[in-house]
Amino acid sequence: MTQTKNNKHNTQKKLSILITQDGLSFCVSELPQKKVTYFFEKEFTQKLTPEGILDQLKEAFHTSQEALENINEVNAIYANELYTLVPQQYFSEKHLTDYLKFNTKILKTDYVTFDQLDCVPANTVYIPYTNINNYLFENFGAFTFQHAASIFIEKIAKPVSEKMKVYVNVYHSHFDVAIINQKNLILCNSYEYLTPEDFAYYLLFSFEQVKVNTETVEVMLSGNINQESEIYRLLYNYIRNIQFSETLHTKPIIEAKNLQKLPLSNHQLLLQSI
Repeated sequence: MTQTKNNKHNTQKKLSILITQDGLSFCVSELPQKKVTYFFEKEFTQKLTPEGILDQLKEAFHTSQEALENINEVNAIYANELYTLVPQQYFSEKHLTDYLKFNTKILKTDYVTFDQLDCVPANTVYIPYTNINNYLFENFGAFTFQHAASIFIEKIAKPVSEKMKVYVNVYHSHFDVAIINQKNLILCNSYEYLTPEDFAYYLLFSFEQVKVNTETVEVMLSGNINQESEIYRLLYNYIRNIQFSETLHTKPIIEAKNLQKLPLSNHQLLLQSI
C-alpha cells in the first residue's frame, strides 16, 4: 500500500522499518546497489500500544539523525496479528472490514487496507498503525507500507518445491507459520507465545489441522531463533527435519558493522524489503 505526498528528490537512500509490538528495527540502504549502511534494533520489555511504539520510534530516529538525512524512499512493515488472508476469488475491496471482524477487534478509528500478493492468488487484509503512518508521512513524504505476512509469503512461495514444506518466522512474542505444497499455500497464521511449550503446542496444532507428518516434513526456521534457543531444542523432540532458512532473493551488501555480526536469517523480512 502506498501513501503519497509530493517529493522532489530522486531515490538514493531507502529507509526500511519493521514494526512489532515487542520491538522495532530499521536499516538505511543505498540504491540501486542495495548496500546497507546503517542498522538499528531495539527489543521492548513488554508489548506496547501503537502510541508506545511511536514514542520508541521517535526516540530511535532522534538517536539516528545523521543516518536518516536525505532519505528518499521509506517502506514500513507491520508485523502484527491484525490480518487475514483472503483468496482472490472471494475478495472485494468493499468488504475489507468484514474479513477481519471475526478474529480482530476493530475500532472506529482503524484503517483497514490490503496487500495484493503476486506469488499466490490471495490478498493480505490488515490494520496498519495510523499514528505511525501519519508520523512517517509528515517527516518523509511519500512512503509505502505493507504487512510482514505479505513479505513472508512472497519470499517463501517463489522457490517452488515438489514436496510440502513448513516455514516459521519467529518474533520475540509471536511467530508466523506458513505451509506450502508445491505452489499451493495450504495455511498461514500467527500465534502469540509466552513459553517454548506454547510455541510447540501452536505449531503442532497447525500441523494437525492439515495433517502434516512430523517425521517427513521439512521445517524451515528464520527470525529470532537459533540452535541454542529453548524453542529449537523443544521442537527437535517432535520434528525430525528442522533447518534454518537463509533465503534472500537478492542478498544485500552489508556495510553496517552491527548487522555484519548477526545471522541474516534474523532479519530476512527487513532485508527482503530493500
